[in-house]
Amino acid sequence: MARKTTFQKPSLIINDTTLRDGEQSAGVAFTQDEKIAIARQLWEIGVPELEVGIPAMGLDECRRIGALRQALPDATLMVWCRMHATDIRQAAALGMNWVDISIPISEQMMEHKLARSRDQVLRELADHVSLAKSLGLNVCIGCEDASRASLADLRVVADLALRTGAERLRYADTVGILDPFTTYDRIRALRQFWPLQLEMHAHDDLGLATANTLAAFRAGATHANTTVIGLGERAGNAPLEEVVMALKQCFNIDLQIPSHRLPALCDFVAKASGRSIAQQKPLVGEYVFTHESGMHVDGLLKDKNNYQGVDPASLGREHKLVLGKHSGRNAVRSVFASLGYQLANEQIDLVLEQIRYFAERAKRNPTESELRWVYQRLFKSPQRVAL
Repeated sequence: MARKTTFQKPSLIINDTTLRDGEQSAGVAFTQDEKIAIARQLWEIGVPELEVGIPAMGLDECRRIGALRQALPDATLMVWCRMHATDIRQAAALGMNWVDISIPISEQMMEHKLARSRDQVLRELADHVSLAKSLGLNVCIGCEDASRASLADLRVVADLALRTGAERLRYADTVGILDPFTTYDRIRALRQFWPLQLEMHAHDDLGLATANTLAAFRAGATHANTTVIGLGERAGNAPLEEVVMALKQCFNIDLQIPSHRLPALCDFVAKASGRSIAQQKPLVGEYVFTHESGMHVDGLLKDKNNYQGVDPASLGREHKLVLGKHSGRNAVRSVFASLGYQLANEQIDLVLEQIRYFAERAKRNPTESELRWVYQRLFKSPQRVAL
């Protein structure tokens, strides 16, 4: 039987869709064990809702959704459904809490995807919402391509949702065309006639998914779809780690998700998806707390708050100093001291010349062993100091 849930409204509720939209990334295919492991990690760190699959994909997918239900009996789980009675009945049989009934609402998709009249689609939607409610499911109406629909189109769907008992609307920027200012205006306008739960589903085609999610929250959204490391169709969705940290950093809103566990979760999902994490990926990339520039390193050595917006310790990380073309004397002195070498001023100039030569040709920062080699090559009798 479907599982009913009750809600206490916090500032924002994350509905993570790594296991649905995230897995729709081209080339991504999780095994059952990987799906369970990802779901368990998300649940254990406090992500309150998980969208876990698509029953219409067939018996194997349904088995995996059922395995997730068994592995996480107390979690709030959602599946994505077409306007098909079979999908909805399957969701209830699998013990889901929520069903997202997806409906294209823009003229573009209504005409060129469904090829049906708006009145016909709305009648079918009402029937399917009523079916889901009769089976004990909570209902989210997924407004596909909402960002290309008119406010009048949204109002018609909202009125139908209120009449039929749907608890949530999903505002989907399906093709990722919104900017934060437009997102704020549209969600705020939608809030004038939709009083219940409102979920933002942002795609990252313009690199604005996180910003649009935050704008939607400021305008009155109660829920946000995210994916770990921003997996998802095309350019992906709003990354979980970015939304969690941005809410805390920008709005002082703590979702009680332990941020120090996010890097390990991101690493696990990256490996399971066969994707690498970009070196400068916000928050979890290898180099995002790494400093080379002389002025920045000098300021950081004097007081880390000079060039620290996000505390790396909150993510279980720390600042790292590297040497390269843009390094200054204080950085060279500090890094070599950490290696156990005390440099005089004239030695620093010689080292800098070698480092800049290396960086231009190797197109990377020298490693510790390479720095030791430079020192040994330049200075035959190094004066060692205690580490």
